[in-house]
Formats: sequence, structure tokens, C-alpha cells
Amino acid sequence: MGNKAGGKGKKDPAVLTDEDLKMLKINTRYTEEEIQAWHAGFLKDCPSGKLDKKQFLNVYKKFYPEGKADKYCNFVFKAFDTDNNNWIDFTEFLLAVGVSQHGNLEDKLKMAFDIYDQNKDGEINRKDMTKIIEAMYDLANEEDRSGEKAPDQRVDLIMKRLNKVKTDVVRRNEFIEGCLRDELLRKILAPNTALASDGQASNITTTTSAPMHTTTSINETGAAV
Repeated sequence: MGNKAGGKGKKDPAVLTDEDLKMLKINTRYTEEEIQAWHAGFLKDCPSGKLDKKQFLNVYKKFYPEGKADKYCNFVFKAFDTDNNNWIDFTEFLLAVGVSQHGNLEDKLKMAFDIYDQNKDGEINRKDMTKIIEAMYDLANEEDRSGEKAPDQRVDLIMKRLNKVKTDVVRRNEFIEGCLRDELLRKILAPNTALASDGQASNITTTTSAPMHTTTSINETGAAV
């Protein structure tokens, strides 16, 4: 999701530095004015400049009131928290939003992989996939987990289509290349990358009062299996 500047070592996370601004202009498609507007909206929701896990979870709960958002939210939060300090600052936030709004298919698949790759070592295994699929089911309040819908059966299908029957490990490039060539894999592993029947991709959205009526969107990469 781009190279993050500042973050953990920043004295005041509420401040958008010139370095932050330069980095965001390079790594997103937003103009300086748009970045400033996003920042103003972010501070209205998070005056300290820190989006913590509880706030992040509250967003998911609003849009999935019938499901259990906790597990899936934890996975997404950890993927967005690139410096592992247990809160998301504005640069981390806008880099993720930038991919959600403007990223190409490969960029979005990289983000999906980051959600699976919780220890950030560039690899995922059957256990990682099973945990995410179970969390997706919880989020969508999916109770039918038998037969082909059983998490372990889903993982077996994924590994077979990735030609990984003899190994448990899938690397980033293998994940991306497999999803690029296989629409079924995209639907299972990163459903937000495939347009719905009405042509709209799914988003978790929370309205802020930023200038220019900016809307803060945290893409639900991987949700809605």
C-alpha cells in the first residue's frame, strides 16, 4: 500500500507534515487539496490522529448489525496498521483508502493478501485461510458451513486451484497471479475485486464532515464471501 512516512516516531499523529503530504501525493491519486480535506475529516472522527481498534470495529458493526464483526475487523485492522503500534494514523488510513478507491486489480489483491498475511512474512498457509474464511462467515452471519461451504473445503479448493496440493504455503506473488488468472479464486479470496451484478463494489463507509463533503471509505477487502 505504498511506503509509509512518519507514523510511530511522529511526535503528534494529528499533524500532517510536509513529508507525509509528499509521500501521499506520490503513493495515491489524490491532490494536495483532497489530501488536506481527507485529513480534516479524519481529525473530526479521530481528534488525536489515532484510529484505534475499537473505533474501527464500530464502523464494521454499523454495516453488519446481524453479523459478528470482531474477528474480521481484527484481521483488517492489523493489515492497515503497517507499523504495528495498535492504531491507524492518517497516512496508513489514506493509503488503504487510495487502493480501495483507485487501485487496480493487482493493488487490491495485494491488499487482500495483507489481510491474510497477519504476521507479515509474505506467506499464508491453510490455517491462515481457514481463520479468515471463518471470520468472513461470522461477518456475513453465514450459518451454513457444511459441504462445499465448510471452511476447510473452501481452503482445499483454493489450494487445488493454486496448484498447491503438496504444500501448505502460498506466497504473495502466487496468490496474486492465481487470482488474476482465476475468477473463482477472486470471488472466494477477494470478492471486492469482482464487480457485483449492479456494477458496484462493496464498501464499508462512514460519513465524515470533511470539507467538500468528503466521505471516508474503508474498503471491505475480502468480506462478503
